[in-house]
Amino acid sequence: MTELVVEAKALSKSFGDFQAVKDVNFTIPKGCIMGVIGANGAGKTTLLNAILGLSSFEGDLKVLGKDPRRQRTQIMDDVCFISDVATLPKFMRVSEVLDYVDNVHPHFDRSKAEGYLAKTNVPMDKKVRKLSKGMTTQLHLAIVMSVDAKLLVLDEPTLGLDILFRKKFYQNLLEDFFDGERTIIVTTHQVEEVEHILSDVIFIRGGEICFESDMDSLGTRFIELMVDPGNEDAAQALGPISRSKSFGKSTLVYQDVSRDELAKFGETRRLGLADVFVAVMEGEV
Repeated sequence: MTELVVEAKALSKSFGDFQAVKDVNFTIPKGCIMGVIGANGAGKTTLLNAILGLSSFEGDLKVLGKDPRRQRTQIMDDVCFISDVATLPKFMRVSEVLDYVDNVHPHFDRSKAEGYLAKTNVPMDKKVRKLSKGMTTQLHLAIVMSVDAKLLVLDEPTLGLDILFRKKFYQNLLEDFFDGERTIIVTTHQVEEVEHILSDVIFIRGGEICFESDMDSLGTRFIELMVDPGNEDAAQALGPISRSKSFGKSTLVYQDVSRDELAKFGETRRLGLADVFVAVMEGEV
């Protein structure tokens, strides 16, 4: 039986009259890299805050077998969390940041972090505020990869970084942290950049989970069809989830319709994660 790292049942969170998360049910198994994708205000960060025990909620939620409302301290012994790299204390020197993490996290290996930093140009005696964005990211990565965490939660971790550092961030994450035993949850607006590292994905809209899939089957479940002239009515009859015009032709997106069947009516192609997200968010799913 698959071990579950996160298990949510009827999970809800309200702020006054506004319901940010609405009665959601989902599981995150051990050893997966789960992408939580949604527009601004969809409920992604609220969901993560519940998992991390940073906010109250209604319903049932277990993280590493524990309740975040009552057992947050024990949970956080096995969790590492990154939001924006700008959250590092700017008044501390790099060496002092390592001191701090060493004192607060029981599974931090300082010597490993120093080994990672030795391969960079991050100076140990400089304050964080004096570091470039790229150096700050390298410091953050060194810390993350030196924590023996069972669960890593990333909330827009590369926000504001240039494309080279964003690519390096995820490359290092896979090479030096993820080992198939750990579990990663990541939210980001840069969908194309995380597509290749995800094993599973959840789409959230208006506080509700509107789509779940493993990445292996995603490419076969969604097909785009550029309809040949004269085939519009037959193509529409197959129930596309979204419609648009491209190069003067109707372009339709289908979910769980045979590619061979669609190919009778025009040119087909598989969709990437970003295109699937747009189709689901704007379509009729």
